[in-house]
Amino acid sequence: MPDRFKEKLVLVAGGTGALGRAVTLSFLDELAHVIVTYRRQEEFDALNKAAGANASSLEGHQVDVTDEAAVRRVIDGILAKSGRVDVFVNTVGAYAGGATLWETDSKTFDQMLALILRYGYVLCRAIVPVMLKQRSGVIANVSSRAAVDHAAGMAAYAASKAAAVAMIDSLAAELKGKGVRVNSILPSIIDTDANRKAMPTADFTKWPKPDEIARVILFLCSEEAGLIHGASVPV
Repeated sequence: MPDRFKEKLVLVAGGTGALGRAVTLSFLDELAHVIVTYRRQEEFDALNKAAGANASSLEGHQVDVTDEAAVRRVIDGILAKSGRVDVFVNTVGAYAGGATLWETDSKTFDQMLALILRYGYVLCRAIVPVMLKQRSGVIANVSSRAAVDHAAGMAAYAASKAAAVAMIDSLAAELKGKGVRVNSILPSIIDTDANRKAMPTADFTKWPKPDEIARVILFLCSEEAGLIHGASVPV
């Protein structure tokens, strides 16, 4: 259905990254108005170019996701202009691994918590009251398989991803029966240029592509998934 999100306002946090870009372009293809947060101007410029004829339905806000006050200003500005958020997808990601717990410095640990857990908290805290007022809305938070598969060498990353899933689970329980649906997506290693460079000997054919994960996210955000709430969906 190419117009499932026609006239819907969709916010994609981290919308210029490898997965965020695929999610953004997929929503644009289905006639949504998409607002993305991003860090690097050149990435947004590339996304805007890739959007082609849909670029008029794309809006971007450059923000440091670790700056809570700046994030709140962006969200307040979106709400002041548009008055609503129909769909929120959090694709902001970060990764730090390869070190044991006792070799992981506190700066790295805090960074994982800030980018993976706290940023999602800040955005949900700003957006959920708006959706409650609307009595409608969908939130999809991208976590990772590492949230449930706690491998060696990624204590900070896995702990942050697991905490994010727990937070979304609790939020789903709090929103039950209120018209707002919330789910988590747990991808395995995503087939991106960065991951290929980091793991050149891996079998890339076993990794899900950003476009494939985007299709799952759009399904979860659509009316077709109206009965799915509080799920953690592996991809």
